[in-house]
Amino acid sequence: MEETIGVTDAAQIPKQRSDQLLDSAVRYAEERHWDVFPGTWLEAAEGVERCSCGVPSCASPGAHPATADWASQATGSATAARRMWSKQPASILLPTGRSFDALDVPDSAGFLALARMERMDLTFGPVTCTPDRRMLFFVLPGAGAKVPDLVRKLGWTPTAIDLVTRGEGDYVAAPPTRLGGMGAVQWARRPTPANRWLPDVEEIISPLAYSCGREAAAARTRRP
Repeated sequence: MEETIGVTDAAQIPKQRSDQLLDSAVRYAEERHWDVFPGTWLEAAEGVERCSCGVPSCASPGAHPATADWASQATGSATAARRMWSKQPASILLPTGRSFDALDVPDSAGFLALARMERMDLTFGPVTCTPDRRMLFFVLPGAGAKVPDLVRKLGWTPTAIDLVTRGEGDYVAAPPTRLGGMGAVQWARRPTPANRWLPDVEEIISPLAYSCGREAAAARTRRP
């Protein structure tokens, strides 16, 4: 599998970040039992960081699958993860629809939802914050089949409030993966022993949909 991800000597990534990527990939597999797979990476060329895929207009530089068969490359083995990231400090990608699904929302709505969940004393799982201003809430697999009906019952549609479900056949980038020059994916709520057991989507959809709906309405009023 190492040969399929296009390892080259061209990537110029600081050693500290390389170690962070390796250690994080191993921990996700070893401690959380999440499948992981290496994606593309950033290469320095004439003082500019570009995606290893070679596409000048890459939409997710350094943070997308490197091959079409990425789903078969994903592994839950910490040993295999250590071997892959030792060869190339690639982005860390996590396939959704296996150990978890992810609810992908604008970060303005996400932070509002987090505050509401904490006030309601709800149990929620890990949450990432991406440099392109999105937040992803980890929930049990199977959310994709439930979300449309759940959101409609609350008075909205997922597309109208910009609530996207990442499930089977999709993936998310995990910290400390960097998205081009925009910055790194970070944990808004880190994986801990307390959130090892993920919530079902029904447990958090109400405050999340409310926050997304509120932000979508506010955005509409700001338009000229």
